[in-house]
Amino acid sequence: EMAADVAVMESMLSRYPFSRLQKPANVLVFPDLNSANTSYKLLQRLGGAQAIGPILVGMAKPVHVLQRDSDVSDIVNIAVIAAVDAQERSREAQKR
Repeated sequence: EMAADVAVMESMLSRYPFSRLQKPANVLVFPDLNSANTSYKLLQRLGGAQAIGPILVGMAKPVHVLQRDSDVSDIVNIAVIAAVDAQERSREAQKR
C-alpha cells in the first residue's frame, strides 16, 4: 500500500527505497468503488491516460460494462477483454 503520487511518479519512488517498485505503477488498486471511479475519471480526463475498464472480477458469469460516454476504442478494448475472459472460462471448464 502506498500513496498514489508515489506509485505513479518515478521521481518520488526514489525517496522510498523500501518500495519493491522499480518503475511507476501501471495498475492501481483502490479500497472501494467510489475511490476507484473518482480516480479513474480524473486520470482519464485530466491526465490524458488511456483508461481501460472497468474490469469486473470474481463474478459467477462474465460481466463487462461500458460507460455512457464510451468511444470506439473503449468498445474495442472491452470486447477484447470479453474475448479473453471467454477463452479463460472455456479452458477452465475443459479442465473439470
